[in-house]
Amino acid sequence: MEPESKQQLKRALGPWAAASIVVGTVIGSGIFLVPHDMVERVGSAQMVFAVFVFGGLLSLAGALSYAELAAAIPEAGAEYAYLREAYGPLWGFLYSWAQTWVGKGGSIATLATGFFLYLATFFPGLEKVFYSSHWPVGQVEFRYGQLLAMVLILSLSCLNYFGVKLGGDVQVAVTAIKVALIIFVIIAGLVFGQPHATAPATSIPLTGAGFFAALIAALWAYDGWNNVAMVASEIRDPQRNLPRALIGGTIAVIAIYLLVNAAYFRILTAAEVAGSPRVAGEMMRRILQTPGANIVAIAAMISIFAALNGSILTGSRVPYAAARDGYFFREMAFVHPKYRTPGVSIMVMGAWSALLVLSGGYRQLFTYVMFASWIIYGMTAAAVMILRKKQPNLPRPYRTIGYPAVPILFVLVSFLLVLYTAFDDPVDSAKGIVIIVLGLPFYFYWKTRRIRRQI
Repeated sequence: MEPESKQQLKRALGPWAAASIVVGTVIGSGIFLVPHDMVERVGSAQMVFAVFVFGGLLSLAGALSYAELAAAIPEAGAEYAYLREAYGPLWGFLYSWAQTWVGKGGSIATLATGFFLYLATFFPGLEKVFYSSHWPVGQVEFRYGQLLAMVLILSLSCLNYFGVKLGGDVQVAVTAIKVALIIFVIIAGLVFGQPHATAPATSIPLTGAGFFAALIAALWAYDGWNNVAMVASEIRDPQRNLPRALIGGTIAVIAIYLLVNAAYFRILTAAEVAGSPRVAGEMMRRILQTPGANIVAIAAMISIFAALNGSILTGSRVPYAAARDGYFFREMAFVHPKYRTPGVSIMVMGAWSALLVLSGGYRQLFTYVMFASWIIYGMTAAAVMILRKKQPNLPRPYRTIGYPAVPILFVLVSFLLVLYTAFDDPVDSAKGIVIIVLGLPFYFYWKTRRIRRQI
């Protein structure tokens, strides 16, 4: 058996597992909720479709750009490795720092909490408060559902600890069930539902600010298409399977989202969508009454479960990659000699995410880091062009279709989104930068230790 320090992650994920990570991680609860927010911003079904198409094409441009990097640098950690190669280790570290403590941790906590809130539809006792106390920071309340969310996170973390193939098989199965349920919702809305009568559009005027706000909501629904690249070192034949999963999975999600919205707006008017926070539930209630709403709740739970498993599977590889290079806690680089998984990284990420569920403050933290996340996305797409010049001899089994227009488009729109967010919410944007900057002392500490070990 190899020494711990030389253990490598196992390439056990096939093409279906890779594709299910893309589809299963992207489609969470967003598609059941965001059309409501988008109509409030743009005022009509036509504009909601336009924004979803634009957001989908933008995500596809990102997937096309990432596919070149993933095939050329099939390492764990995705953006960590790409930023390290293009800009140096500092940017790779800052990305891993933000993802570990806020980005992925907050996302996992949010998904688990969403799961228990939907489950509370059938078991209202989950929302019951079992502990309440007034602290200096305000009133603190713990609910039974939060304990369930914590158990769910830790259980899935243990499952992924015992082998990436096991986690991948679960991802394939749950994603298949999720897609089947969503297709049922689509068919119900497009075939069996009673179309709404012609109604006037809402009185909401279309503005540039409204368009960008709706686009951010759509991109939240599309977010996660890049996650499969985080497990690049565990995918078989990554030069073929990674580009296929990134591009094919993103196209599949775009098609599903457009069909779901076609079903929504066939049954509900734009004004009704704007007045229904749970759009899918309201549509299915019109068609099948209470059982229809229950079907949506079950579909949402399975959808969230798949996204949660995919996030735990992929997110734990980011701190592992940084630790392997000496820029994170050394223990996070441990690879289990039997299961060939980054066991410590998986369990630390799971425990931290579970604590964020209990704290109740994860939502705000996640909002803070979104500003910095789009800076990273733009920098990663730009890395395609930088590495073409910096490392022209790097083997590139896949080259970005539409280069250089596609990555340039993605970078420009990312820049505009960052500017919009900075002007729209300067306080939270600044806090997002502060969270990233807090990692700098740790980076220089680990860099110094790394240099000393090499002397």
